[in-house]
Amino acid sequence: MTRYRFELFVAARYLRAHRGASVISVITAISVLGVAVGVMALVIAIAVTTGFRNTLERNLLGAMAHINVSEKLNNGIDGWRDLSARLRATPHVTAVSPALYTPVFLSGAIQSHGAVLKGVEVDSELAISDALRHLKAGSTKRLLDPNASPPGIILGARLAEDTGMRVNDNITLVSPEGELTPFGPRPAIRRFKVCAIYETGFFDIDDTWAFTSIAAAQKALSLEDVINQIELKVDDLDRAPEIARDVERVAGSRYTTTTWQERNKQLLGALRMERIVAMIVIGLILMVAALNIFITLVMMVMEKYRDIGILMSMGARTAQVRRIFMLQGVLIGVVGSAIGLVGGYTLAYFADKYHWVRLDEAVYSLSFVPFEAHWVDGVWIAAAAILVSFLATLYPARNATRIAPAEVLRYE
Repeated sequence: MTRYRFELFVAARYLRAHRGASVISVITAISVLGVAVGVMALVIAIAVTTGFRNTLERNLLGAMAHINVSEKLNNGIDGWRDLSARLRATPHVTAVSPALYTPVFLSGAIQSHGAVLKGVEVDSELAISDALRHLKAGSTKRLLDPNASPPGIILGARLAEDTGMRVNDNITLVSPEGELTPFGPRPAIRRFKVCAIYETGFFDIDDTWAFTSIAAAQKALSLEDVINQIELKVDDLDRAPEIARDVERVAGSRYTTTTWQERNKQLLGALRMERIVAMIVIGLILMVAALNIFITLVMMVMEKYRDIGILMSMGARTAQVRRIFMLQGVLIGVVGSAIGLVGGYTLAYFADKYHWVRLDEAVYSLSFVPFEAHWVDGVWIAAAAILVSFLATLYPARNATRIAPAEVLRYE
């Protein structure tokens, strides 16, 4: 930059307020403010979309498997222990957990509530899901006791609130897929004891899922020793579809697989589209700031005809004059970007730390808007803002070099 010390000195002087240039100075301040607001808005928008995506992915992957294996005809998996052992030996599979899912109604002290009952092996489930690691109260010990009467059940925090249940309360479970009698199917009604309450922070899970042992779930449904899913955890989330194909080959033709991307395709697609739309909309603010810079420099060239003529008559080269006005735009971009980055990252930090923006959990599955601002985003946002500011200088800078010193000074 020392090479362009002269051009930088003149550019900075032109941008500062001085006699007879108050209008130019106001427009310069507006240009800087426009770049700052655009950068700050883009930082915050990217932080919000990144926060939503990462938080939802963490919550989803913390409560569900990366790959699910199920029987194609929905007849249940009978030899699930042997199949689990084979799948556990598949490359890139790090954990395997059998599960028995079924929709049920839970009747508590306040009201009944629909839920998904998941029969699990506690140790295997802990290796797959984080839900049972977030216990607010109680423990999983009752699920490990095959002789517990009534058997234990673990409820999500919101589900416990809806039904009015607390630890050690008895709750009635009604399964529409109950016993088959000579008079047709009859709903199964079972008593369970609430042995723990968990809270993941993800509303849909905390309000819907209940856990019990596989044996207790089988007894409640009057089933033999069968399950309906085997859940897998892998060492590379992005390779889940590829690993799922290997799992299908190991499992055999009776079974099919679904990955976490397939189960959450709509949600992940919506988050990607939201990020793109936010970048486009906020990018328009930077275009407006670029227009302000363009207008500022055009007016400055018109106002500085005499100065430009004197500089060129004193030996300033055409390239130097061009660089003076290019540096003005770059300075506006740099100062505006610096202000915008500081403001954006500061707001994002405090908004995330103190949960400034609250949400309805039932609608958004989260209780607040998460802000995750990464420094990498700040680098490309600032670079884009400075580039746009530079491009806005090209025409005014080129126009400034067309001034003929003799014509300008003839009437001075």
